[in-house]
Amino acid sequence: QVHLMESGGGLVQAGGSLRLSCIASVRIVSFNTMGWYRQAPGNQRELVASITRGGSTNYADSVKGRFTISRDNAKNTVYLQMNSLKPDDTAVYYCNARPLLTDSSRFDYWGQGTQVTVSS
Repeated sequence: QVHLMESGGGLVQAGGSLRLSCIASVRIVSFNTMGWYRQAPGNQRELVASITRGGSTNYADSVKGRFTISRDNAKNTVYLQMNSLKPDDTAVYYCNARPLLTDSSRFDYWGQGTQVTVSS
């Protein structure tokens, strides 16, 4: 059984910073890609940032230059450093992992989500 546990969410003021963590119950090198998604009321769940096993990263245009995704394989943890936060960043943030040898979301693992609220 694979479990993903997010932490680090909370309430911050606009312009502030927050770091989210996602700890996996298995070695994250067993995943093709790990990433962060978010969903706000009235919005569909969207990809925020992702990182492949090889270290390639991808970011949503709305967060480029402000967010940084990274990982620590020894700790089986993926991080999302969020700087210059805006009220529009308010959402529930979900950790996502896609196993190796898959290229379909049907096999993805998901965390329970952590709430990020940015006040004006």
